[in-house]
Amino acid sequence: MNSQHFTRTVEMAGFITPETLAKGATTGDIRTVMAAVPDLQGRLQGKRLAAFPLVRRIEQNPQSRAPLMEACAYILATNIEMDPMPTALTSWADGYSDMQFVPDWDTLRIIPYSPDTALVICDAVHHDGTPLSVAPRQMLRTQLAKLTEAGYEARIGLESEFMLYDADGQPVVPHNMDYALDHPPELVDFLRHLEDMLTDSDIPLEAIKTEGAAGQIEATCRYGEAMQACDNYTIYKQIVKHLARRRGLTASFMAAPATGVGSGLHLHLSLWRDGKPAFSASAQQDMPTETMRHSLGAVTAGLPSDVLQHSVGGLIEVMPQLGPLYAPYPNSYHRYATAYAFAPQRMSWGFDNRGCAIRVVGHGEGIHLEVRLGGADTNPYLYVAATLAAIIRGITEKRTPTEPCIGDAYSDRKSLPLRKDLAAATDAFETSTLAHVLLGTDVVQHYTTVATADIDRHRGEVTDVERRRFTTA
Repeated sequence: MNSQHFTRTVEMAGFITPETLAKGATTGDIRTVMAAVPDLQGRLQGKRLAAFPLVRRIEQNPQSRAPLMEACAYILATNIEMDPMPTALTSWADGYSDMQFVPDWDTLRIIPYSPDTALVICDAVHHDGTPLSVAPRQMLRTQLAKLTEAGYEARIGLESEFMLYDADGQPVVPHNMDYALDHPPELVDFLRHLEDMLTDSDIPLEAIKTEGAAGQIEATCRYGEAMQACDNYTIYKQIVKHLARRRGLTASFMAAPATGVGSGLHLHLSLWRDGKPAFSASAQQDMPTETMRHSLGAVTAGLPSDVLQHSVGGLIEVMPQLGPLYAPYPNSYHRYATAYAFAPQRMSWGFDNRGCAIRVVGHGEGIHLEVRLGGADTNPYLYVAATLAAIIRGITEKRTPTEPCIGDAYSDRKSLPLRKDLAAATDAFETSTLAHVLLGTDVVQHYTTVATADIDRHRGEVTDVERRRFTTA
């Protein structure tokens, strides 16, 4: 199927306004509105609403933040198979009650694979209008508010890897095509179609390339506002999976899709203050003399500003305690297991060093952090929320980092090892005083419950490895 199958209407592409939605619903150009909330796994969950009755209802109650619909709150308390987890949010104790979907109209856009369908991302709220604190979008919003209170704003870019398999379950290319530009025709068609769809969705694609593993693809989006970047990424994943299915392919966002293979979600992040980058040397020079006099001397660590130093210090201290938020499944930890596979094994940092968990990269005012902890399975809202919580801690408490890793990060024995599995990471998360302080006890308890259920399920499964090794033993 080629990209001409999907007709792009000039008036109906990418972001639209509620007024355009109303007009499209009246003319019949928009027939359906998907109202969605990102779930714990970062998937969009919700309902397909008939556009014309919805618009009429909105016109009768024009309050911009009025709920669009209700849905069972268990959407935010399930594992990846949608099995409900009994939590403080919802359980049989309250009959698995509903929550409300409040639209964020700034996210309203046309879905390119269904041009008569609009999508709006919503926030999950209780019936009294208070936000659900454990909802991924709300967790990110909470950390962004704290960052604003500290005087900063975050700009992020997400660099995503995924695997693409053919109908027989084989990689679409059989070998390493990292940085290649001579892709087979069927892959060229897929990539061109994907680029068209992302453009039509107003998702700010910067680059696509094939990666180091057979059938592995990497897509990078341009820097932008944090919430919008996570919203875009969530829609991007839905588009990738839909397009693959349309072509008889399978797109996998597993962190470790095969032994020795890792697919990451690398988070590029910088802080800004008063419209200027806060990590650069120029930001340090702009500091008041009194502030500089009492600084902790970032240049001694080779970092150009105290803000960058404290951010790295916070990440090194806090991120090992928040593992279930960026490595949420048992499979996530296989990505850390293989040395020299471009995934970190220790909580180290370094300059332009892809073996470290935290990579300081860029030049001049473009200097920024690349956090390499997250796998392709990571929920972006939780990943960014955890990262910002750690950075805010570092800045407010003036945390200093360990010494930078010089040379081979896989030979480093000074930095703290990453947790070996989800059980160890969940135990560290649940018992971490900092996790409770930075995120809230309700959040820690909620995500501990879900992770523990996943651990128990994984422990109860007999794997293919066991069958291969012990069937004839």
